[in-house]
Amino acid sequence: MNADLQETGTAKRRGWFGRRAGWQKALIVLSVLLVFLIGGLTAGGYVLVSHYENQVDRAALLPSAPAGEAARSKQNWESGALNLLLLGSDSRATEPGGSSPIGERSDTIMLVHIARDRSRATIISIPRDSYVEVPAGGSWKGGKNKINAAYAFGGAALTATTVRELTGVPLDGAMIANFASIHDLVDAVDGVNVCVPYDVKSTFSDREWKRGCHDMDGAIAEEFMRQRYNVPGGDFGRIRNQQLVVKAVIAKVAANKLLFKPLRLDELLGIAADSLTVDQSLNLRDLVLAVRDIRPADITFATVPYTRADLRTAAGSAVQLDTRAAAEMFAAVRNDTIDQWLAAHPDGTVDDEGE
Repeated sequence: MNADLQETGTAKRRGWFGRRAGWQKALIVLSVLLVFLIGGLTAGGYVLVSHYENQVDRAALLPSAPAGEAARSKQNWESGALNLLLLGSDSRATEPGGSSPIGERSDTIMLVHIARDRSRATIISIPRDSYVEVPAGGSWKGGKNKINAAYAFGGAALTATTVRELTGVPLDGAMIANFASIHDLVDAVDGVNVCVPYDVKSTFSDREWKRGCHDMDGAIAEEFMRQRYNVPGGDFGRIRNQQLVVKAVIAKVAANKLLFKPLRLDELLGIAADSLTVDQSLNLRDLVLAVRDIRPADITFATVPYTRADLRTAAGSAVQLDTRAAAEMFAAVRNDTIDQWLAAHPDGTVDDEGE
């Protein structure tokens, strides 16, 4: 391709991506992980990943880990379960790894667990308004706040520390979606078919999605995922809608074997390279090897259990996590038994035995 034309195309992509919202950026990260890397890349695809690894932005997204934990993480990449933090940031004005001015918050927070045997992955969404203990950082002296405030006070590093203390799960890597759009991703795969388990009426147009399956291009998928008022569960319904679209993208890529078509793969990876900021220590080629045998059917989505979404706090209306159920879920992640836990607790609740 002519270098000037290639540069022009890249500039247009970056300009478009720069206007996307934080939750859309998080989706591109998740999609990059599950779509671009999962499914058994051909040798040519692996070369492309290696090429684009040098084009993604790098930043110190994770705080310094104690020597023992760093050694365990290195071992995890070789033979243990892996846990990655995925963030979507509201801000485009500051470095993702550094401190952010007050008001710029992480719109989406996800924990990705890759099983020790590399056969499956679990994506756990942490509600952005979860009322949790946020450690001291930046101008914040520490205390209870919404979890997405951690990014405002101390960037990705403080968010990672907050997630680490909330879950007890050591983090082996981190990524932020930067200048990206699920809109572009859906169009890049020529649209998706999304199966919706409930009725959703748009608050932005007269469009309505009845329970059932719907073909969506990028613009329609974007509108669908922005819904939070006429969808069951409000913000939690929006999380569900996001997951439905990501699943549809994964299914489309797998069905059309796009990972095995060099020109299409190159286009998708180009979107990814423009989208991602990854932790300075994360090796994307190692990540490819870790997830290459996982298939779409082996990916599970979940949300941290909660008891109420209208908790009155000094930080405003917040989400009260279900302390006991969440603790059990996080323990299952640490023990690499999260699939079994989710199967035993499909509604995210636990029995109140002994109470």
